[in-house]
Amino acid sequence: MRIRLDVAYDGTAFHGWAAQPGLRTVEGELSAALATVLRVPEVALTCAGRTDAGVHARGQVVHADLDSLPEGDGSMERLARRLNGVLDADVRVLRAREAPAGFDARFSALWRRYAYRVADRPAAVDPLRRAHVLAWPRPVDEVAMNAAAPALVGEHDFAAFCKQREGATTIRTLVDLRWEREPDGLLVAHVRADAFCHSMVRSLVGCLLAVGEGRRPAEWAAEVLAAERRDSAVAVAPAHGLTLEEVGYPPVAELAARVEVTRARRG
Repeated sequence: MRIRLDVAYDGTAFHGWAAQPGLRTVEGELSAALATVLRVPEVALTCAGRTDAGVHARGQVVHADLDSLPEGDGSMERLARRLNGVLDADVRVLRAREAPAGFDARFSALWRRYAYRVADRPAAVDPLRRAHVLAWPRPVDEVAMNAAAPALVGEHDFAAFCKQREGATTIRTLVDLRWEREPDGLLVAHVRADAFCHSMVRSLVGCLLAVGEGRRPAEWAAEVLAAERRDSAVAVAPAHGLTLEEVGYPPVAELAARVEVTRARRG
């Protein structure tokens, strides 16, 4: 049977999601916890988004294929409780359930939504949130950043904002990119796309922060995108300001079809 786990974690002490020999990772910790609870040698996991070292998650989605679970009502609720009893406090299983037919945590997803939080005013720099919010030393103008952002929305080749991997496409559909100033003065970038390539969100944030500071005009973001190659002038924002907030999926009847669409390489 395939199970779905909704997972949250503080990425500060993790070397990212993906398991790596000798390093503490979210995948490694969660897989080991499942193996312990279920008394099996190992459990393979698939996630919706492979977060980098230091990146956090409130809405990570994971699936695992298991031979069986303990029988009886509430077995999934017990599984979540037992996993949380084994895991350290910086990673939590929020919910466990049997996945519907055709579900794949990665390939069934319609979109992933991230938030990047920046404190650019002294009053917004909260030391209790220092591991989750970027303290920026200069004020930035969210109006200017929101003027630059629309040129990046849509289906594009985001090679200028990605660390490329051999044979991997950098074509993505960016659905939403906007900045909001919260009542306490915190600045939040809301970024949603069908998928992201390596460092894409942090590069988009770094590009727009340069615009917000007035170091670059609003048109610069579109120029960087059009070049379709990495620009050394685009700084990659630090990891700790980034959080995976939510993953969206289609109705159950459309899950399998979505997998086929997502697996098709885009050109």
